[in-house]
Amino acid sequence: MLSHRPLLDSAPGQSEDGSLHHTPPEINLIPFIDVLLVILIFLMISTTFTQYQQLSINLPSAQGVTNHTVMKEIKIAISKEGRYAVNGVVVEIDQLGAKIEQLSKQWDPPVMKDSDSNSEAERKNGRIIISADAKASHQSVMFVLELAGQANITQVVFATQDANSVKSKKP
Repeated sequence: MLSHRPLLDSAPGQSEDGSLHHTPPEINLIPFIDVLLVILIFLMISTTFTQYQQLSINLPSAQGVTNHTVMKEIKIAISKEGRYAVNGVVVEIDQLGAKIEQLSKQWDPPVMKDSDSNSEAERKNGRIIISADAKASHQSVMFVLELAGQANITQVVFATQDANSVKSKKP
């Protein structure tokens, strides 16, 4: 005859002969990975909201109408020390012209202007947005304007803060 043995005939932590044995502690990796993924997602989302993390920029204030037309653009930040950042990445002054030219070539092909005898290529649907610190030198700004002209980029926009928001921040 067959005897029925229970599936667990010893208490947890005991062997069949009744002696105690220690089970090695286990680390459950699934909750650990879940927590790490949540932290990673949080960090990825929070870093996309920082715009000029490399340079601290204090924009000048102005009143005007904001333009919300989507265009291809190069964002150039100029710090009060005269340092430059292109699309959030710090660039040395001697590499700035090459970087602007490289980014503008990724836009649509140049359109030829037929006005006057000398036809000049103009990059269409693209612009440069200059975010210069209020205390940045005019020479730094003019240098960027000159490089934009050399790259045949005719649309240049200066970023400012809204004058009303600046007044409300002052004590």
